[in-house]
Amino acid sequence: MKALVTGAGAVLGQGIIKSLRQSTLDCTLIAADPNPLSSGLYWADAAYRLPMADDPLFGERIDELLDRERPDVVLVGTDVELAFFAEQRQRLEALFGTHVIVSDPRVVAIADDKLETARFFQSVGLNPPRSVCGQDDEGVEELVAEIGFPLVVKPRVGARSVGVSVVRNRDALQQARADREGLVVQECVGDPDSEYTASVLFFDGDVQASIVMRRDLRDGNTYRAYTGDYAELNEQVRSLGRALRPHGPANFQFRTDKRGEPRVFEINARFSGTTPLRAMAGFNEVEMCIRHLLFGTPIVQPEVRSGVILRYLDEMFVQQDRIDAVR
Repeated sequence: MKALVTGAGAVLGQGIIKSLRQSTLDCTLIAADPNPLSSGLYWADAAYRLPMADDPLFGERIDELLDRERPDVVLVGTDVELAFFAEQRQRLEALFGTHVIVSDPRVVAIADDKLETARFFQSVGLNPPRSVCGQDDEGVEELVAEIGFPLVVKPRVGARSVGVSVVRNRDALQQARADREGLVVQECVGDPDSEYTASVLFFDGDVQASIVMRRDLRDGNTYRAYTGDYAELNEQVRSLGRALRPHGPANFQFRTDKRGEPRVFEINARFSGTTPLRAMAGFNEVEMCIRHLLFGTPIVQPEVRSGVILRYLDEMFVQQDRIDAVR
């Protein structure tokens, strides 16, 4: 089979490629990215340049690439491309005979906006951190009066920890909100030792598999992950997946409160940057999704290995002629 992975310069896209390379699939791998110096391009069997996702020519170039390569599956490796593929999934699948692993626009929109994430979980009776729009002065005052400090101020749309502030008094709150739009102010739940990343695979009307890992963060990315059973949290995460109903993978990031309940503050309606870490623990979600969609293989909950996964920097050398050959 043949797989196309976009975002070969992003942590997500590179993680998908790593998971494919760790799998038992007999896979021809096509990678794409706007930057010819993206390392993931040189882990693939063929590499292509794409316009940026907001370029008017992006859709045309995707059509050209799918027509040329005819991949069996398309794996989206950046957040900024999700909206396009969600809107175009049915057309692309019908026209080019492929499978695009992306959720519908409703799910992508809920996950893209952290305030909408909180509103969604509240609407289905789950318990997200208390959240209000950063421009809602009255709502912010009510939040302070009801739960006090600390609070978290962050962009409604964003990635990792960019623009995120933990504020512990009114002066810091005012400074964090000053001259900024598109913010959400949230209850600060738990502590760094109670932070988790979790994923579900949702097909055929139900969650087919799930995994939970406790994590340590550095610059908003997981750099240590603690794997194990986490049976109770897995059951709760499966409830989150059943409420959201993605197409395939969804990633939930949360902290547990004093009662041990997950309080989700972020959804990724896709694979995640920790996807290759999960594969190392025996949960290769990329392979499971592909085998299910392409070959009809039932997804069976894998046994997750217990241990600690440590992330580290690595290097690679690329000859100039390979860079020049990226189309």
